[in-house]
Amino acid sequence: MSIEQKLKMALAYSGTSQAELARRIGTTPSNLNQKVKRNTLTNEELEQIAHALGGGWRAEFVFDDGTVI
Repeated sequence: MSIEQKLKMALAYSGTSQAELARRIGTTPSNLNQKVKRNTLTNEELEQIAHALGGGWRAEFVFDDGTVI
């Protein structure tokens, strides 16, 4: 699942519009939309977004044997 799809789901779950999210994280709706479409959001930005939506962000590698890095 892409970051764009995950963000849309998180926005729907939290009942927040993308424009409102942009305001909360201190950017413009246009800038946020471009970053999402281009898939150029950093892990730090994703953490900020998750916090603004009332959640958390985890980026990790998970292997078949259960190892998480």
